[in-house]
Amino acid sequence: MPRAVREQQMLDAAVRTFARRGYRNASMDDIAELAGVSKPLVYLYLNSKDELFAACVRREAAALVAAIRAAVEHDAPADRRLWSGLHGFFAHTAEHPDGWTLLHVQARTHGDPFALEVAAMRAEIVEFVTHLLAVAARESACGPARARRMTGGEASGLAHALVGAAESLAEWASDPAGGGPSAEEAAATLMNFAWAGLGNLLRGERWSPGEHARGQRAQAHGTGRG
Repeated sequence: MPRAVREQQMLDAAVRTFARRGYRNASMDDIAELAGVSKPLVYLYLNSKDELFAACVRREAAALVAAIRAAVEHDAPADRRLWSGLHGFFAHTAEHPDGWTLLHVQARTHGDPFALEVAAMRAEIVEFVTHLLAVAARESACGPARARRMTGGEASGLAHALVGAAESLAEWASDPAGGGPSAEEAAATLMNFAWAGLGNLLRGERWSPGEHARGQRAQAHGTGRG
């Protein structure tokens, strides 16, 4: 069997073992047995447990980013582009639950350098979503001033919030107890939450504590008169 194919088999077995048993409890014996190879061969190909875990994190992170980018319908309207990217994210995490657990749980809880690999992946996704939001602002009829505001730091902040919400929904969807949403339902839920708010921003309708307080005072005044 070619080395590249054998190595992928080992990585498949390692991802499953690390995700289900945790980094500390997973053994090279377990991984070798699941891959159908000898333990010395695992060490020969991937050197150590730390390096094997790092290779798994890098592979799963790259696969997730690639799935999101490939899913985006670049010729579609702005809302459809964002929805298709979200759907790609949820579809990939649903189809690769062990890979998602490895990234979202195991790698984050074992510190550097594994957490840094996940942070780099997340930063790349946030940057991509920021770009989608900025393009949506430029293509909307919101006017140049609002578009410039959206293409600045505001788009980045919204992208961070959107990615965080997607991660939370993916965690819920991957709950072994079941009951979570499908990839399409999760993407639609997040679009209903985010896109309506984004539309208000593009129209210049913004919430602020001052406006909220004035609205409450006006309501109370009206009730008192009644």
